[in-house]
Amino acid sequence: LSYCVSLAIRPPARYALAVSHATCQYSSIVMPLSAANCRFCRILDNLPVAMVKILKDDSGKQMKAYERGYYVGFKATIEGQKDIKFFLHNHLRFNILYNRDSATDLSRIVGFEVEAFSVNHQYDKPWDPKNPVLQTCNPNRGVAVSHTQPPQAVEPGAEILFTYDVQFSQSEIRWASRWDTYLQMTDDQIHWFSIVNSVMIVLFLSGMVAMIMMRTLHRDIAKYNALDAQEDAAEETGWKLVHGDVFRPPDRASLLSTYVGVGVQIFGMLVVTTFFALLGFLSPSNRGGLMTAMVLMFVFMGSLAGYGAARLYKTFRGDQWRQMTVRTAFMFPGVVFGVFFVLDLIVWGQKSSGAVPFGTLVALCFLWFGVSVPLVFMGSYYGFKKPAPEDPVRTNKIPRQIPEQPWYMHPVFSCLVGGVLPFGAVFIELFFILTSVWLHQFYYLFGFLALVFIILCLTCAEITIVLCYFQLCSEDYNWWWRAYFTSGSSALYLFAYSAFYFYSKLDITKVVPMLLYFVYMATVSYGFFCLCGTIGFLAAY
Repeated sequence: LSYCVSLAIRPPARYALAVSHATCQYSSIVMPLSAANCRFCRILDNLPVAMVKILKDDSGKQMKAYERGYYVGFKATIEGQKDIKFFLHNHLRFNILYNRDSATDLSRIVGFEVEAFSVNHQYDKPWDPKNPVLQTCNPNRGVAVSHTQPPQAVEPGAEILFTYDVQFSQSEIRWASRWDTYLQMTDDQIHWFSIVNSVMIVLFLSGMVAMIMMRTLHRDIAKYNALDAQEDAAEETGWKLVHGDVFRPPDRASLLSTYVGVGVQIFGMLVVTTFFALLGFLSPSNRGGLMTAMVLMFVFMGSLAGYGAARLYKTFRGDQWRQMTVRTAFMFPGVVFGVFFVLDLIVWGQKSSGAVPFGTLVALCFLWFGVSVPLVFMGSYYGFKKPAPEDPVRTNKIPRQIPEQPWYMHPVFSCLVGGVLPFGAVFIELFFILTSVWLHQFYYLFGFLALVFIILCLTCAEITIVLCYFQLCSEDYNWWWRAYFTSGSSALYLFAYSAFYFYSKLDITKVVPMLLYFVYMATVSYGFFCLCGTIGFLAAY
């Protein structure tokens, strides 16, 4: 349904129109939408429609807040009956707030409110589509829709009238501050104390890890120095034994360099995007601005990806830098674009308006092949052109035999343990991010997001250093890949939490929406794996 509002009407004005006269043929669709508390979203002058909520602040003073959209319908039981019935919101009352400039006598829209009603409309028969006469909503007779009227039940073959009325209200809100009320949206599940408490716990754990690391290293170095001072010192033990093998190039060094380059690219994208968001350039009022900025930053950070991957690959004494650069330029973007393209075809097959237009896909391909790929090759060229850094110790020609490791030093177990702490730094903030993405809420806490991102980097670095140190103490020098997987394994917990969020917060039963959710979250988890793995690897290196 479309709603037409004539802004030429001199405020204050109010009118009612019959929009549509239809027979309910989609009760099997409307009922699940009503049961799942699904909402409709409308936009006027770049302002989303919102329901008004009256809240109380800490001092007990009432304040107005907005809840985005309006519900499709609701379910309830009729008095004297036990069966649950579904009712449709078929009448909308729009309240358009405007602010008048006294200097120019011009008005600008500063608010877009809605109140939804369910009313079983009655009209004078026969039905006249050009000039209908309603008994339940007729401004000429002074009859307005109210919540006391009988609601419109959703039943197969039921006759439904969709109506709306519009009123203009003058407001003292200035145009520059019209988004302030939208950003005051709250939810009963938001507990700021819990968020701050969790951040403090993560900071405390990070401090403990750093302190243990420093004390352990200090004790070991002091012990080795004491042994060196003794003429009859026993043979070396611990991490000092593997100093001649610790810089031995790992297996699949080219692939590891590619993953590190991708992680550097994602890290640079997040840092720059968060910086501009903190400055206020990516306000929620600019719809799609955040996603556009992330895509552009990812493209322009291709030079960092190529440079970082090339520098590491040359450290490994690799010589096939062209193949490595091609993999860096096409592996991660190719996976993301391929998944996005297939899902877009599925959405297009469902005849959904949410499908991305073909022109947008062409623009993305141009950014990828025309900007990102050349930047990756340019960065790789300059990175490989520089001389390789010298290792602090000389690598033995014959690899040392690795002794049998205890069960708790098994790669799978240690990596799974290492991913717990980085995930603990973000899982509360992850709830708000998932809510903003999948429940269409506004996300504007970029300052807190920056703090959580810093904590994530610290925890990834510290937990990887500690576990890498324990691995070297067990005389296992194959630390390259394990250092990447230690903090990168937090992506598994992220995907598991997204599955928990799906079954606990969302009510999606259709196959296509379910497929979209899990595939997109798997893609996000893949990017999170590259980010955390790179941070931990570079910290250990």
